Amino acid sequence: MMLLSAEMEPRLFDLDWQLLADATLTLIAVIALFFFLSYFLFNPAREFMNKRQEKIKDELNEARKSQEEAAALKAQYEDKLKNIDKEAEGILSAARKKAIDNEASIVAKAKEEAHSIVERAGAEAEQEKLRVKDDVKKEMINVASAVAMKAVAGSMDISVQENLVDETLKEMGESTWLS
Repeated sequence: MMLLSAEMEPRLFDLDWQLLADATLTLIAVIALFFFLSYFLFNPAREFMNKRQEKIKDELNEARKSQEEAAALKAQYEDKLKNIDKEAEGILSAARKKAIDNEASIVAKAKEEAHSIVERAGAEAEQEKLRVKDDVKKEMINVASAVAMKAVAGSMDISVQENLVDETLKEMGESTWLS
């Protein structure tokens, strides 16, 4: 009886043909479902992930390039900042040179104008000297005619005439005759 009762007892895990067929069909269904899901769900997800990975890679490359460009620009600006003092000194030296040139030009013009003024003053002095000489000559003529009138009027003798000429010369001064 024991054998019979052991056969009759339900077992927890019984391997019979029906179970094997169900397991095989379930396994085929799971594999088919896996391929179906793989094709319609996993492949698009993989493609999306690959595209996203490529996009991130591109963005990282672009960011790296931008960072390199920024570093190059920074180095370039630092060089410009270093050279700005030299450029400023160059501009200042050019301005100084231009100012010195302008100063030299102004001084040359002033000297030329001063020379012109001196020449004009010399010419005016020469003209004034000639005018004074003419005035002196006219005065001498007037004095001589006055002496002649006195001589004629008074019938003077030679000693009186000599005295009159000497007096006239003294009145006119010796400097008039020397110039």
